[in-house]
Amino acid sequence: MLKILRKKFVRLIAGLLLGFVACAPCLAAYPDKPIRIVTPFPAGSVTDIVARPMATKLSEAWGVPVIVDNRTGAGGTVAGDVVAKAPPDGYTLVIGATGLAIVNALIYSKMPYDSQRAFAPVTMAATAGMMLVVHPSIPLQNVKDLITLGKRRPGQFTYGSSGNGSTPHLGAVLFTSMTGVQMIHVPYKGGSPQYTIDLITGRLELAFASMAPVIPHVKSGRLRLLGTSSNKRDPQFPEVPTIAESGVPGYDMRSWYGVLATAGTPPAVIEKLNGELARILALPDVRTLYLVGGLHATSSSAAEFAAYIASEREKWTKVAKAGGIRAE
Repeated sequence: MLKILRKKFVRLIAGLLLGFVACAPCLAAYPDKPIRIVTPFPAGSVTDIVARPMATKLSEAWGVPVIVDNRTGAGGTVAGDVVAKAPPDGYTLVIGATGLAIVNALIYSKMPYDSQRAFAPVTMAATAGMMLVVHPSIPLQNVKDLITLGKRRPGQFTYGSSGNGSTPHLGAVLFTSMTGVQMIHVPYKGGSPQYTIDLITGRLELAFASMAPVIPHVKSGRLRLLGTSSNKRDPQFPEVPTIAESGVPGYDMRSWYGVLATAGTPPAVIEKLNGELARILALPDVRTLYLVGGLHATSSSAAEFAAYIASEREKWTKVAKAGGIRAE
C-alpha cells in the first residue's frame, strides 16, 4: 500500500513539473500580440467604464495593443460566447458580471456555453451599490414608508429595470421576497430610457438603479433617494441609510465586475494577468475614474474571485427560482 501511494505521489509531482515546464515558454512570451477585452454592453456602459482604463494601463505596461471590443446582446451572452470559444491563451478576456457569469444560464432555456465551465476567473475589478429611487411626487420619504404602503396596497407601485434578469431586476426581486411587498415590474431594453424619460417624468414610480446614471438626478432633486443597496452606506451619500438599516436586515445587493479568461488558460498566464491588474486597480487615477462612474475599484486572487462567483451563483439561483424570473 505504501509503495502504491509513493508511486502516485511521484507521478503527481512529475505531472506538475511537466506542466510547469510546458507552460514556461508561454509565460515568457506572454504577451507578444494584441490582447482583446470583450465587454457585454455598449461604449459608455458600466462594463465599458471598467474595461477602458485597464486596456490603457495594460498596453502601457506590456507594450502591446489592448483593444476593448463591445459585443452587445442577450444580456451579455453574446460577449460570453466570444470568450468561451476563444483559444485558451489569455489573449481574449471578458468583463464578467452577474448576468454573463450566472443569471443568463438560469433564465434562458438555451445557452451557447456552460457558464460554470467556460471561464477561468482572473480577478475581481469593481463593485457598485444600487440606489432605490422614486419620483418626488410619490409620497415616500424612506424605505420604511415603501414597505408600509406597499403592504397596505399590493401592486400599487411599478418599478423599472434594464431587463428581465438584470442586476436591478434581481435587486428588486430580492427586496420583494424579503419584505413581502408586491410591485409590478416594467422591464426596459437598457437603463437609459427609464432614467431619462419615464422615471424623472413620473410615469414610472421607482427603480433599483445603478448609481452612475441616477446620481445627477438625485443631486438635482429630480429623483428622491430612499436607500442604498450595499451592506455599508455609500461614501457619496453618507447621510442616507442602507436598505438593510431601514427595516430589511440582511439585504445586500451589489453589482460586481471582474475579468474572466477562457477556461484552460495556463495558470501562469492567469497569475501574470492577476498581478498586473491588481497593480492597475490600485492606481489613484484608475480608482478616481471608477469612482466617477459610481464604481469602487477592488481586486482579488483568482481563487478568491472563483469562490465569490460560486457564492453568488448559489444566492441568485434561489432568488431567480423564487421570483420566477425568465428571459422574454
